Amino acid sequence: MYRFKDVRYKDIINIDKLTIQEHLVTSIVGQSGSGKTTFIRLLNKLISPDEGEITYKDKPLMEWDSVELRRKVVMLPQQPAIYSGTVKDNLLTGLLYSERDPVPDEVLLEMLKSVKLRKDLQDDAELLSGGEKQRLALGRVLLMNPEVLLLDEPSSALDDKTELMIIEEVVDYTRRNNRTLVMVTHSNRIAEDFSDQIIRISPDEPVQVREVSR
Repeated sequence: MYRFKDVRYKDIINIDKLTIQEHLVTSIVGQSGSGKTTFIRLLNKLISPDEGEITYKDKPLMEWDSVELRRKVVMLPQQPAIYSGTVKDNLLTGLLYSERDPVPDEVLLEMLKSVKLRKDLQDDAELLSGGEKQRLALGRVLLMNPEVLLLDEPSSALDDKTELMIIEEVVDYTRRNNRTLVMVTHSNRIAEDFSDQIIRISPDEPVQVREVSR
């Protein structure tokens, strides 16, 4: 699905050859500051390499229209944007951006249940805690049903128990809908327990890729 060839970005990313496979769960691990966030930002053209080529579905990223690509490859940053308005407004924002039809309240309520967010649709989204905002934003991108979901530390603001439940839900969603998940995680345990492929990034060593037997 994704192929890297001789990709360089500043002094952060240096990858001679790499493949990310379709319909699998891939975790990106490495020390703080190693370039994990930079790596996934390359995948939907939020940034572009200084050298080399990245292809998505055999088409160079530079040839993809950025808006079209980001409707297919959706990224949830570590501190996602929450818009003024209600919980419902925020959930529907992703559908509006991806030019999909709105969904009934029943679907929105089911999504809130999936991301373990016990809130009403008319609650003020800006009054949510950091962890609640993270889960609301996750629900928003899941409703978009993207081909590829890019998550940058999707559970960093959550306690360990809630983190595990959220990761389980996202991985189950990915496998159930035959989608692709690429997530940055600080947790080696999460990477080992849920991934099909683990990519370890270090600024001082070649990128390491390991397949995980399931």
